Parts: sequence; structure tokens; C-alpha cells
Amino acid sequence: MNEKYIWQQKNWTTWNYDLTALLPLLNQAHYQQGRLFGRLWDIGFEELAQLGLQSLTYSIVKSSEIEGEWLNPQSVRSSLARRLGVEIGGLLPVDRAVEGVVEMTLDATTNVDTPLTLERLFAWHAALFPTGYSGMSKINVAALRDDKQGAMQVISGNMGKPKIHFEAPPAETLDVEMQRFLAWINREEKGDPFIKVAIAHLWFLTLHPFEDGNGRIARAIADFLLAKTEKNAPRFYSLSAQIQKVRSDYYEILENTQKGFTNITTWIAWFIQNMIEAMHATQETLDQVLAKHRYWQKWRKFDLNERQRKVLNRLLDDFEGNLTNKKYAALTKVSRDTALRDLTDLVAKNILRASGGGRSLYYEIVP
Repeated sequence: MNEKYIWQQKNWTTWNYDLTALLPLLNQAHYQQGRLFGRLWDIGFEELAQLGLQSLTYSIVKSSEIEGEWLNPQSVRSSLARRLGVEIGGLLPVDRAVEGVVEMTLDATTNVDTPLTLERLFAWHAALFPTGYSGMSKINVAALRDDKQGAMQVISGNMGKPKIHFEAPPAETLDVEMQRFLAWINREEKGDPFIKVAIAHLWFLTLHPFEDGNGRIARAIADFLLAKTEKNAPRFYSLSAQIQKVRSDYYEILENTQKGFTNITTWIAWFIQNMIEAMHATQETLDQVLAKHRYWQKWRKFDLNERQRKVLNRLLDDFEGNLTNKKYAALTKVSRDTALRDLTDLVAKNILRASGGGRSLYYEIVP
């Protein structure tokens, strides 16, 4: 291995950065964070719970998408709602894979006073891979990688001509390196917490201590540190959702940083800028949550069955296409006649209105 990686530099964990260059971004990040908290203080408990539920759902779904795994958002939302005691009007059955990632995320974002230990990271890893398999491959779960199959490398391209983007430190160094990392994580820092989150993310991914799941656990560690600095406030913005939007840039800057030197100002600036973008996106999410709450406040006087509540919730979220009689029947697993009765009732109550006609008839929420 001719090329020097960051972990091959002398005293590589003595991270260097230009604080003066980062100050404008840090000031902006803290301003946006304070602005969001200000809005949260002005809304009620129910809206706050819904915002937390929506943000956590997006975070879990998008963090998995970054690694090429697609989870059912409604299943994730149902699992979170059960555990958080949030009313969403219709819960779906949840599989073990979803439950595992939800368990990890909630542990990271709520148990912030509990130190981060290797055993705790092992529990997160086991929750991500409950069957002991990653896809079709059996992996070592709840254990540091052993490199028996060769060095841990991040590779793209075909088998005949692979491109090595990164090679992680040897497995025999991981015990010492992980203890050093965790001691730093649990130490109270005097510096800016956003800088610590950025360094922690890079440091963990550089170590790449597990056979799989390193990206998701790195983002869970980021959530843990953010929740810790925010005094366990509801997770109201999703760094994972933002990273998923700029996934190519994310991998590119990680690769460039890990092949560079220990001055990581560029990486920290990129990371903080994307935290700011995540906070901007949450302003829009908050508007949607407040609008949804206003709808349910209006509909509270009506006697709605479980099927109707479930479909209305779907319409207020990210419903694809138009709601038809056929889609209603499929979503609620009832006959077309029962679906029509439910829909006609919602139209009579001025909750939905019918649009189009004939085979093109569909229903939408009354503004």
C-alpha cells in the first residue's frame, strides 16, 4: 500500500483545523439551531411529538438508503410511534430489521447520559443485523472485524478492475484505537460541539471497526452527540436525510479527507454546512407538522373509523399519486364496496372532496 492514509500519519488522532476559518459557519449553525428551538417552544406537546416522530422516521429511512437499504417509511413510523406513544391513526406490522434500527436510533438519541462503550456499540450492531447476515453474506455481529478475508477496503467497480477508495487500519490495532476513540467521545470537551460531531463521524469511519454497518453507526454516534448537547431535546432535524441528498459529495469528501493529512478544516466545514442545510429543511417539516395538526384538530369532532384515520394520515404524509377507491381498498384491505362507503362518508363530512369522474375519479383533502 503505497498511498498514505490519514491513519498512517504520525499522531493522526491529534486533529488539526483552522477555527478562525470555521467561525462564520459555526455562528450560522448555532443561529439556525436557536431559531428552530425558538419555534419548538411555541408549539404544543402533540405537535412536538409529531415533529419528533417525522424527523426520526426520515433519519432512519435516509440513513439506510445511503447504504443501499430501503426500509418501508410507514413501517419505521409505526415502530417509532409504538415506542414513543405517539398517536398516528393506524399502526402497521413491523419486521425485525426495522425494529433493530429503531432500537439503535432511540437508544442513541434518548440515552444520552449513558457513556458510549464498546458493548453499547456491539448492541447497536446486533440490532442492525438480527439474523447475522448482511444481505446474503454471513458477518461477525457484535464483534470487531478480524480481517481474516483480507484488509478492510471500500471498493467500487467490477471484480476484474476494482477501484480502492479507502483501506482501514489493520484489525489488530482496533482494540486500542476504539478505546482511544471512546475515551475521547465520553470526555467533556470545551470546544464547539458541532466540531466534535464532525470529528467523531470522520474518526469512526476511518477506523471502520465492523464488517458492515459502519456508516449507519457513525451517523447514530453523530445523533448521540447532538442529542447530548441539545439536552435530550426531540430529534428535530435529520443529518442523515441531508447526507442522503448529497451522497456522492459525501463519499468524495470522505475519500479525499482520509487520503490527506490531519488538518481537516475542509471536512469540518462541509459537515457543518450540511447540518445547517438539515436545519433549513426542518423549518419546512415543521410547517407540514403544524398544518397536519390543524387538520386533525378540525377532524377531531367527527367519528372516524380506524381505516379512515389510517388513510387520512397517509394523505397528510408522502402519499404517491391520487387516492382512488381501488387504492383505499388496497391500503385498508377491504372490499371496494366498503371502501366506497368510507370515502362517501368522508366526502359527506367535508373532509375529502371528489375530483375527476368515471374511471378517473379520485379523492383529495379539502383545503
